[in-house]
Amino acid sequence: MADRQRTNAMYSIPDDVDASTYRFIIVAAKRARQLQSGQRSVLPAANKKPTMLSMEEVRRGLVPYTDLSREEPQPVEE
Repeated sequence: MADRQRTNAMYSIPDDVDASTYRFIIVAAKRARQLQSGQRSVLPAANKKPTMLSMEEVRRGLVPYTDLSREEPQPVEE
C-alpha cells in the first residue's frame, strides 16, 4: 500500500522552501476560475477537472504571476 503511487491533490502541492503553499493555492484557484470561465488550458485536458488542471499548470510553471510582497515599493513623486 505504501508503494502505491499517490495521486491525491494533497500530495501534489509542491514542497518548495522559496514558494509558499498559500501562494500556490491562491494562484491555482485563480487559474481554475479562469478555466471554468472558458479560457483554454495550455496542457492537453484529458477529462481533468479545472482545479487539478490548474494545479498542474502552476506546478509546471506555466502560469505567470508576480509576488507583489517581494517587489520594492516605488517612491511617490509629489
